[in-house]
Amino acid sequence: MAKKVMVVDDSRTMRQQVGIVLTAAGFEVIEADDGIDGLEKVQQTADLAMVLCDVNMPRMNGLDMLAAVKSDVRFTDLPFLMLTTEAQPALITRAKQAGAKGWIVKPFKPELLVAAVRRLVGAV
Repeated sequence: MAKKVMVVDDSRTMRQQVGIVLTAAGFEVIEADDGIDGLEKVQQTADLAMVLCDVNMPRMNGLDMLAAVKSDVRFTDLPFLMLTTEAQPALITRAKQAGAKGWIVKPFKPELLVAAVRRLVGAV
């Protein structure tokens, strides 16, 4: 059975690009269009393997979503990978302190994204 990966990004095009890459690599992709939508879907998806999350989004940004998810004991071990145009060391540090397992800057290389996802969900 394919592992479920959630892609949280306010850009439909970016969600679709990531979705195409991950689906081709054998993952099931769930999309969310901002942090609030993502937080709700994390809570509703029992067997979610990981979250790929943008930083800059309306309503709730990725760092706030990360903190909200990680504050729930059910999701403390859920891997988070930030996928964003941001590359500021302070943001990266903040995300890692909040529990993010990695940071990929857009535009991403499909093979590196798939390798990172496979590493974090334990799929080869």
